[in-house]
Amino acid sequence: MKITIVAVGKLKEKFLIDGVNEYLKRLRPFAKVEIREVPECRTIDEEGKKLLSLVPKNSRLFVLDVSGEKISSEEFAKKIAGLNLYGEDNFTFLIGGAFGLSEEIRRAADFRMSLSPMTFTHQMARLILVEQIYRAFKINRGEPYHY
Repeated sequence: MKITIVAVGKLKEKFLIDGVNEYLKRLRPFAKVEIREVPECRTIDEEGKKLLSLVPKNSRLFVLDVSGEKISSEEFAKKIAGLNLYGEDNFTFLIGGAFGLSEEIRRAADFRMSLSPMTFTHQMARLILVEQIYRAFKINRGEPYHY
């Protein structure tokens, strides 16, 4: 399986870098994960074009969106497993910047999801996302991690 995370900005805080790297290491047995970053832009439309240009072709696009569908960890795991059952093995997760997402990104999304009704920084969202992707693999394999 190939997973691409497309995000705005580089992580700056050591605790976030360490956390993301830990989950990327844990994900190695399950998937090849690549992170692609764009710098913050002056407008969300400009940012949106740059983000979408980094989405691999033939990839299922999941967009993190505050107004997206709120799903549980179990539902997220089922969505990944269900798509994989039908031959989908290339997923991209897109995290917008501090000012949100362009309409072009929302229209391009195969699935818009919200991590929580709460608001997180886009850097924090990256850590939460990689943890949830790892959790989904553990749930789908029936391995102990999720209780």
